[in-house]
Amino acid sequence: MKIETDHAEILSGVRWGKTIGSPVSLFIENRDWKNWSEGMSPEAGAESSIAAVTRPRPGHADLAGSLKYGHHDVRNVLERSSARETAMRVALGAVARKFLAEFGIGIGSYVVQIGTRKAGIEGHRLRDSDLLGLFRKAEESPVRCPDAEDSKKMMRLIDRAVKEGDSLGGAFEVFVTGLPVGLGSHIQWDAKLDGRLAQALLSIQAIKGVEIGAGFGMAGKSGSELMDEIVYSSSRGFYRKTNNAGGIEGGMSNGMPVVLRAVMKPIPTLRKPLMSVDLETKKPFRAAYERSDVCAVPAAAVVAESMTALITANAFLEKFGGDSLDETMTNVRAYTASLKRF
Repeated sequence: MKIETDHAEILSGVRWGKTIGSPVSLFIENRDWKNWSEGMSPEAGAESSIAAVTRPRPGHADLAGSLKYGHHDVRNVLERSSARETAMRVALGAVARKFLAEFGIGIGSYVVQIGTRKAGIEGHRLRDSDLLGLFRKAEESPVRCPDAEDSKKMMRLIDRAVKEGDSLGGAFEVFVTGLPVGLGSHIQWDAKLDGRLAQALLSIQAIKGVEIGAGFGMAGKSGSELMDEIVYSSSRGFYRKTNNAGGIEGGMSNGMPVVLRAVMKPIPTLRKPLMSVDLETKKPFRAAYERSDVCAVPAAAVVAESMTALITANAFLEKFGGDSLDETMTNVRAYTASLKRF
């Protein structure tokens, strides 16, 4: 954050503030790129401009990527596997969120744990308005936790980790409100909405676990405690009073808020040296420290919002189609009206 102040520039697909049907492409300039124009040049003959990196860092993609692709310079792996690439995910996710907002669909996130400090928040127990309220509070917190007291304790843990040369992981929740019933599908494995969302969140660097709704807490409960009973009213149609399923049943949205929780491991780049082995000499060494954050959980939650938006927008358009916003809106209204007559 001290180096990059990201700004996205629209290159195509938009005229006078509206999309025109062609692909929307965005450009984000890396301010640090000028310092690496030779070291990362695509041209042959620039190899001597920078020393090869031969010391893989524990916890990173360095070693596995080098072995997989036959690289003897770890920089070929570490630059592409860097979480820096998520800047574009966030930019593209903003476009998807703008689209979904036209249909009353909201997406947000908040941090529920950093290190040993846990906030007593369970999103699957909350209503749409409560979730959106937590999101607004989280946006005011430096660690994106909606509870002010928990935020202070989380920040103290981060300050302590800085002094000790360590790093911290944690957990966050992402939610989607206003989704209609029926996004995703039960008929094939790769069309299931929960599977697609979980894969998208797990694709974010350092995310090691994803749960939906009551998630892993279901393991110790009985079915009678957890199944969300179905009720009906003439005004709302079919709905549920509880949301242990996290808004998804059988791979499809069920009309309740979609709530996901993800766990992020501590950042592996540490001021405390960890042991590794040099690729060339095969000798052990203590891993060198490179510029790194101490805790990236709040940032990862923002990336997760964008990934959730991209997956949701895709599923939404698969369901409703349309070559213009008006056409899609017409399709959504017709479908919503049909559900009330079901």
